[in-house]
Amino acid sequence: MTTVYEAKQDAIDWVDANRDTLSEFDLEIWRYAEPAWREYKSAKAYVDLLRRHGFAVEEGSGEMPTAFMATWGDSGPVIGSYAEYDAVPGNSQEPVPYTSPRAGLHPYAAGHTDPHSMLGVAALTGVLAAKSAFERHGLKGTLRFFGEPAEKVCGSKPVHAAKGYYDGVDAFFCYHPLANNNTVTWETHCGSYWSAVFTFECSRPERWAAEHASPRTSEEAASSHITARVPGAIDALCLMYTMTKYTKEAVFPHTGTWTLNEFILAGGDATSDNLPPRFAQIQYSWRSPTLEIQEQIWRVLESNAKHAAAVAGCEAHVQWVTKTRVGLANNALAGLTYRNMELIGAPSYSEEGREFGRQIQRNLGLEPMTNPFPDSGERLKAPQTHEAELRDLLPSWQQNFTSDDYVEYSWHAPTVRLFTTRPTLSLPHPGYVYPAWVYNAIGGRPELVDPGMFLAAKTIAASILDLVTRPETLAAARAEFEVRTGGGVGGSRWVAPLLPKDFSPPVDLRWPEYITTSRGDEWWIPTPNPNARQAIG
Repeated sequence: MTTVYEAKQDAIDWVDANRDTLSEFDLEIWRYAEPAWREYKSAKAYVDLLRRHGFAVEEGSGEMPTAFMATWGDSGPVIGSYAEYDAVPGNSQEPVPYTSPRAGLHPYAAGHTDPHSMLGVAALTGVLAAKSAFERHGLKGTLRFFGEPAEKVCGSKPVHAAKGYYDGVDAFFCYHPLANNNTVTWETHCGSYWSAVFTFECSRPERWAAEHASPRTSEEAASSHITARVPGAIDALCLMYTMTKYTKEAVFPHTGTWTLNEFILAGGDATSDNLPPRFAQIQYSWRSPTLEIQEQIWRVLESNAKHAAAVAGCEAHVQWVTKTRVGLANNALAGLTYRNMELIGAPSYSEEGREFGRQIQRNLGLEPMTNPFPDSGERLKAPQTHEAELRDLLPSWQQNFTSDDYVEYSWHAPTVRLFTTRPTLSLPHPGYVYPAWVYNAIGGRPELVDPGMFLAAKTIAASILDLVTRPETLAAARAEFEVRTGGGVGGSRWVAPLLPKDFSPPVDLRWPEYITTSRGDEWWIPTPNPNARQAIG
């Protein structure tokens, strides 16, 4: 009879045997560096690989072109995990020890920050290793692996949840790289993230002259150069922006952690003539610890948009991007996962990896360190210790912190979130801040990414095997889920998806992306001509 220890060892051996191939796959996704809702190459690469491994794949799941759901097996417990693969505009960087955006593209093209390439490949590797052990030992279980686009705007998971894709799963494993940490989340999970795009349209500019500044003669009425011009869409957008800045402090509590960010998706569409800009869009994204605060912020944003449109002679519309719930803990599954992390052991960096860190320090004019990375990245941290450190940062009333859309899984089945290290450089002195490119460059170096990535993969595989071979472990996680939700899905304390089942994902909006023109492949902002620009000041 196969023991769980034998199955785990086979899964661990499978990861080691396939390490080089999956490390290269991580770099493939890292190099694509495709931003939210536009991850065409990345999604296809995952789909093709999963099909080669025998998974049945639904492409475009949830009406999202770069999402997918892959399934292997048809009996036993259903265990889920996922890949993310979106990169972040403005973070283009080669994996070299000096600042170097990718050649031939606008310097503010996308790049991986966390990196999501590492996130997705770690989870994929864990699922594939568990599958290999299932086959070798005749174990009964079903594996479900999701492709989740647009995580940087918390895009796909609320959609998948609303449309029923998470129904019938017994447990979820959620992974994220974390600077110099190897642990699991205990009680304090992520908070809520909402995002919406406000569109201002000046569809009938002639109303302005009729209502506010009628021309004196028919000749004046016929000339757009001398008539009074409606403020138009750009003014509405600017008014929305400034009013929200003025009202910002009034909508948040003055303790705890929260953010409100904006991004101009589109502005103008007029020349410098005396013509009103007809169309402008601004996206707002806000995160906070509770749904009540989220609702309060929305009411103020909605009011600001209405008034900005009225002042500028426009109509206002809103299109939702996402609404997430807050995270729900499951300590039974978290404890099991951390015990498997202890079984695998802490990661370690090679001398090659340390030398890359020292090269960065030299290039920044710093004294290179013998070990340029904090020791904490090569140690495990008990989840209770991680929890205590986190709680020290927060007021007692705050039960959730920051945001991530993995929280959607946690309301449909017992869910664990594990972290393994992606290194950052040690500070030469307190208060020093490394340039952003340093963090991004390290994320493209396999000698620094692989140790944490494969610790996560082995931990996920081993934990899946526990749930499948030891029914009492899954039962304990399920019992806790029932208590926390007041009876499971639909229970008295359960929170349903915040988006409707017929929600249309916002894939039609003007998200940043790569394009192909007669000049070749470009970022959506053309590559600048350095000889055509002059510095001011």
